[in-house]
Amino acid sequence: MVFIGVGGTIDGKANPILTAVEGQVVQLTLINGEGAEHNIVFPDQDARSPRVLGKGASTTIVFRAGKAGDYLYYCDVPGHRLAGMEGQFLVTNTATPQTTVEADISRDPADMPPPIGKRDPKTVRVDLFTVEMEGRLAEGTTFGYWTFNGKVPGPMVRVRVGDTVDVHLKNSADSNMIHSVDFHAATGPGGGAAALQVDPGDEKSMTFKALKPGLYVYHCATPMVAEHIANGMYGMILVEPEEGLPKVDHEFYVMQGEIYTEAPYGQHGSQEFSVEKLLAERPEYFVFNGSVGAISKLHPMHAKVGDTVRMYFGVGGPNFTSSFHVIGEIFDKVYNLGTVTSPPLHDVQTVSVAPGGATITEFKLDVPGNYTVVDHALARMERGLVGQLIVEGEPNPDIYNGKVMPGMGH
Repeated sequence: MVFIGVGGTIDGKANPILTAVEGQVVQLTLINGEGAEHNIVFPDQDARSPRVLGKGASTTIVFRAGKAGDYLYYCDVPGHRLAGMEGQFLVTNTATPQTTVEADISRDPADMPPPIGKRDPKTVRVDLFTVEMEGRLAEGTTFGYWTFNGKVPGPMVRVRVGDTVDVHLKNSADSNMIHSVDFHAATGPGGGAAALQVDPGDEKSMTFKALKPGLYVYHCATPMVAEHIANGMYGMILVEPEEGLPKVDHEFYVMQGEIYTEAPYGQHGSQEFSVEKLLAERPEYFVFNGSVGAISKLHPMHAKVGDTVRMYFGVGGPNFTSSFHVIGEIFDKVYNLGTVTSPPLHDVQTVSVAPGGATITEFKLDVPGNYTVVDHALARMERGLVGQLIVEGEPNPDIYNGKVMPGMGH
């Protein structure tokens, strides 16, 4: 019995050496490869995953790496550590200020759980870790984000209607603020926030039944709520219908937000949050997935001609409605307002999405090229709000016959 690395430099290695920088947020996904019961424990980091049972079952844990040192991780199911499920976790000193200062808090839009499809309802555990951290806002510019699991938006949560969602919210010990979470998919006081106001260093849990299918926003709901959201504390939960959703080739997860800084847009260095600009609704930055260039320069979306694409799009806000649009495409289907029980709209150019709202769009790719993702309040492009979908494949002159000029990006 061993742990096997997946991806990057650890791919295929047995009990790989896992590394992190002191103070760095670590996210780890454990996938059961053979059906026996397993978990993973980092005892010196006070981090432990739930046990996964059944081949293909998975769980994710998030924690902040502690002091530099040479530590162990292992499975603590009786007998498994002795059988070989043990590895090294190496925490190094911060090499340079840039290692921490330039942390990429933006979430890759392809980073989302796979479809659920048809299955019986069950209890699904969701672990959220609230972390306050300095991260990259733009080139040469950083900001003090408040996050779920070290990324903006927080992780996409995916369940089935009828599931019981078991939410565990842990607030980092070095947080300055109380944090919480309000699920728009939950029926009950505060969407869960009434039971999940968590002090720094503490953890609380609650459960709710996913009664209504659809795409819903979640966010921190600790006063001042708008401040917590503006600093990055939002995400989405998809509640699939009983039969699941139709199969597509690619699914992407994109959220829009605003950032309110004391200094004007484009100034370099570490930026301070402005309460005055928040209350006046005057953001300096508009962003997709947390930062300028998050889904254009850092994590552009990729697909091929002939592929079908589904975009799960939401607005964290906290203040501005989005006019969601993909330049050069027409949405074949739009599940307006995030509903999956009403018939979808067909052949739609632009979709309005309110703060705290969501939509699902689907379209087939017929022509190669770079497709620009925008809010069609287009002045916001000049404040950072732009994304890219890069489509490869053979030209289709019957549909589009024109020479793309360099630098146009379309």
